[in-house]
Amino acid sequence: MSLPREHERLEFKEAKSQFDLGALYRYCVALANEGGGRLILGVSDKPPRRVVGSGAFRNPDELKNRVFEKLRFRIETEELAHPDGRVLIIQVPSRPVGTAYQVDGAYVMRSGDGTVPMTEDRLRAIFEEGKPDWLSETAKSNVLAADIVELLDTQTFFNLIKLPYPETRDGVIERLLQERLIEKESGSYRISNLCALLLARRLSEFGDLARKAPRVVVYNSTNKLDTKTDRIGVRGYAVGFENLIDFIVSQTPSNEVIQKAIREEVKMYPEIAIRELVANALIHQDFNEHGTSVMIEIFTDRIEISSPGAPFIVPDRFIDGYQSRNERLADLMRRLGICEERGSGIDRVVSNVELFQLPAPDFRAGERRTIVVLFAHKSFKEMDRNDRIRACYQHCCLRYVMNQRMMNQSLRDRFKLPESRSDAASRIIRDTVDADLIKTENPESPSKKYARYVPYWA
Repeated sequence: MSLPREHERLEFKEAKSQFDLGALYRYCVALANEGGGRLILGVSDKPPRRVVGSGAFRNPDELKNRVFEKLRFRIETEELAHPDGRVLIIQVPSRPVGTAYQVDGAYVMRSGDGTVPMTEDRLRAIFEEGKPDWLSETAKSNVLAADIVELLDTQTFFNLIKLPYPETRDGVIERLLQERLIEKESGSYRISNLCALLLARRLSEFGDLARKAPRVVVYNSTNKLDTKTDRIGVRGYAVGFENLIDFIVSQTPSNEVIQKAIREEVKMYPEIAIRELVANALIHQDFNEHGTSVMIEIFTDRIEISSPGAPFIVPDRFIDGYQSRNERLADLMRRLGICEERGSGIDRVVSNVELFQLPAPDFRAGERRTIVVLFAHKSFKEMDRNDRIRACYQHCCLRYVMNQRMMNQSLRDRFKLPESRSDAASRIIRDTVDADLIKTENPESPSKKYARYVPYWA
């Protein structure tokens, strides 16, 4: 009860008198599909939590039998005699590796306070468990030692990990072996997909791996009818990252600003936001999606960065959640200085977007792609209702993960509104509350002017 919120493996329900058996089946399947967990009846599901007592399923042994007959896996139950009422704890086991459970023909997973059909992307990931990881598969075999330093940019690799370049080729090979990027075979070496994807001098030397190269398309307008530039990456992600970011930044518009009587050009978008979003797209893409790659599309009014595969977590939780699809790739990219520490990247994106006074980025989950949109500058007057609600929610999330709270004043600061426009900030807050994205930290507080707000999931 002391946990700040429920998660994929923990669910509270009041169930004061009863609980729908069909709903219980779905929760059991969803919890099992997430690795097992607890469904607790008789406790309020909204903080501050309290025991309310449950009259549901008075015969736990009968419940266990019915669940087994329906779902073909066993649960465990425990009745807790609490002073404020009976609590029923239902312990759900994890599904087997490579297997997803279903109920009435539907694979389900947790989402918010309920259950939803499992995404195709998540199902595929489960069914592929236990199979060889794509990143560990072979990009090129029967490679001689002399060819390794020709195929891979080992000099840049050592620069990125901040180690002196070995005096001998054997020293280079030994380090790559230690990192499990290559493996010894009889008289030769095997280069993994992970190694080639990060360090290739030319991805085209590794067959189909060239299809995983990032692509940058620049348009002359707000649509795709008039293409200015279309460039596909040549080098591996790590050794080519700086050149990729430099090219993207060079294609974005600038604003003229005057500071201390000196006129200078300042790029429209914060480079650090572009770096983080491109790195995230490269790291978290689904490599089992064929014929598609990371795309960076630059329009005159926005940048769209997309990657193959639907996200594991819902987009409005990107700022506080983290679940990596490719953990080894993510770890190496962090060590090579390509991306930030785990879970901090989106915070930095939102923070720098606010600093540059841009509209809030839009995080979208497509059926088979994850998309982030960075918008060019708009004045407060030009922002529509959705722009303002999205900015308010992200500002509230950012304050919360920084152990601060959003108030009318902080939101005015975010939009650069004077104190005389506090009514405008209040209206945005009210719209965001109505959209169920934020809530007051203390609902009993009479003051609206000094009210503090937290995200809906806090």
